[in-house]
Parts: sequence; C-alpha cells; structure tokens
Amino acid sequence: MGSNRDRGIDLLAVARLSPLRAAAKDRLLARLEEGCSLRSLSRAAVEAITGRSLGAFPWEPDRLLFQAERDAGLLERLGARFIHRDAADFPALLREIPDPPFGLYCRGNLPCSTKPAVALVGTRYPTGRGLIAARKLAFEFSSAGLPIVSGLARGIDAEAHRGSLDAWRRLGGAAGQALAVLPCGIERVYPGQHRALAAAILESGGTLVSEYPPGAEIHKRNFPERNRIISGLARGVIVVEAPSGSGALITADFALEQGRDVFVAAAVMGGPRSAGSERLAVDGAPQIEAAASVLADWGFDAAALCGAGLAPADPACGEGLFAEGARLTEGLRLAAALRAELGRAPGAGG
Repeated sequence: MGSNRDRGIDLLAVARLSPLRAAAKDRLLARLEEGCSLRSLSRAAVEAITGRSLGAFPWEPDRLLFQAERDAGLLERLGARFIHRDAADFPALLREIPDPPFGLYCRGNLPCSTKPAVALVGTRYPTGRGLIAARKLAFEFSSAGLPIVSGLARGIDAEAHRGSLDAWRRLGGAAGQALAVLPCGIERVYPGQHRALAAAILESGGTLVSEYPPGAEIHKRNFPERNRIISGLARGVIVVEAPSGSGALITADFALEQGRDVFVAAAVMGGPRSAGSERLAVDGAPQIEAAASVLADWGFDAAALCGAGLAPADPACGEGLFAEGARLTEGLRLAAALRAELGRAPGAGG
C-alpha cells in the first residue's frame, strides 16, 4: 500500500465486505499491504486469497473504494474513526474472543484498559425494580471508575447508561466511562428515541461503537452479533432482569463462551420478568446486591468504592422508575395483544 490515507481507504473498503469474517478480511488486507491494488483483483482472486466465497455480494472494486472514500469523509465529520483489530488501541479483551470483529467504528474515546469494564444487560420491558437495580449497579461500578458497557436499547440498557452518567455528573472524569454498542452504522442511533442519551454519553467522555459500516441496514442478526461485542468488551456481564427468551440471555451465553464472569441482580429475582435470570442463577450465576461484592471478587478494595452509599444524582432513579417500568410492561402487553389479533408469531423476547 502507499500512503497512510491509502491504507485507511483500503481498510474501510475491506470492512465493507460483509460476506467475509474477520480472518478472511485480514488475509485480503495482508495482500493489499504487499502492494496489490484492490482494483486489480478479480472476484476469483479475492475468493482465492480469502478462502471464502463472496456469494451474491457484487464484486465492484471501484464502487467499494468510492464507498470507502465516502465513509472516510463521514467519519471525519463525525469526529469518529475506524480501529482495526490489530491496532494498539483496539480493546485487548475483544481481540481475544472466538469471533472478534475486523474492526470497530468508534465515536468518542475507548476506555483505557487499566480497569475492567462491566456489561449490564436485560429486557427492553423491565419492571420498576429492574430499572432501579440497573441504574444503581451502573452508578456504583462507574463510581469505582469501571467502564459500563451496554447496548443503548430501551429498558435495562438505557437505565444502565443513565446510571453511568449519574456517576459522571457527580464525579466527573473519575467515573468510569459509558460505552454503548450499536447494531447499526455509527452515524445512527438505534432506537431513535435515545439520540439525546447517546449525545449525553459522548458529552460525558463516553463512547459509541459499532462493527457495521455507515449506512448498514439493521437486520435481526445484528442484535446477537452486537451482543457478543458487549460481552467481549467486558470482564463480567450482569444480567439485571431477563424473562425467558430475552436477548440478554444470548449475551450471557456469549459471555460464558468467552470466559467472562456472569452475574444476576438479586433485587429482581422472583419478579414477573425474571424467569431467564432465575435460570442463570440455578445454573450457577452468582446473585449480587451491589457492585462491592463483584469488586471484592475481582480483587479490588471494596472499601475504596468511590461514592459508596450515595444515591444516584438523578432523583428520577427512585419512585418514578416504577411508573416507567409499568409503562414499558404495558407496551409489551399491548404488542402481544396486537400480535395475537393479527395471527402473527411472537418474536424473540426482550
């Protein structure tokens, strides 16, 4: 390859080859780094180099490079960047998972690796107890300086991010960063109702990341793929509240496959939306009441927990969340009634 810009454009072009997994993309990138031009390669040559078929993907290198140039311009305008998995600032834990991404599109600064990240996940339709537990645990971990990872989804994910922001408002830069993993291109926020939350994460020094190129459509497969990154970025995953069939249980499965710790929040056990959490507990996941028990298990001085015993700064993390939990649960009931009326099979639980 020629200049650093040429290398960057080739990286972005290769990242757009959606039929190829990361290892296959790396083989193609290595050939380009030897001086080969993407335009000079035929479809058959690409398949021979990568050892993989492109399937129905159209091989149009000029178009691919044009898209990469457009991506580079967009990332520059957003103040974002693409981080290849061999780069020094790519998260080390994520590089070690069985199926790491080729790279990450990133807005904001990735957390330093001196303290382990904690992922908090759960249903999109939680109870009030679930919302309170998510915000409280995120506040405690972030107050101890640990980054908080979640998926920006409504319900438990969003409340975990808010708990991290509560700690930032109280402690500033001493708090652990909020990190949201998106199932779409980095230029978008999904769901759209969380644009203000995403903006607050960036304002606090947190990070938005995605493995999908700008403009990528959202497919069902994006969500479990996103979940493996959520768990892959963290040392431990806390399933706050999850019914049977929840996507949070997929994240827990990935966490176990990746050798991460899995915990469940004790505060919501026995509730109407906790059947999946209870299954994890039966299978051996420890139940936790507070961050201090996890910190002690990981060898941290629990007494040094910044802000220990403090309530989150936002009073909305109190009784108001019971009303929010009721609203989300009612939305779930209405959605189920609509599916039954239309005769459609229910989708995966949230």
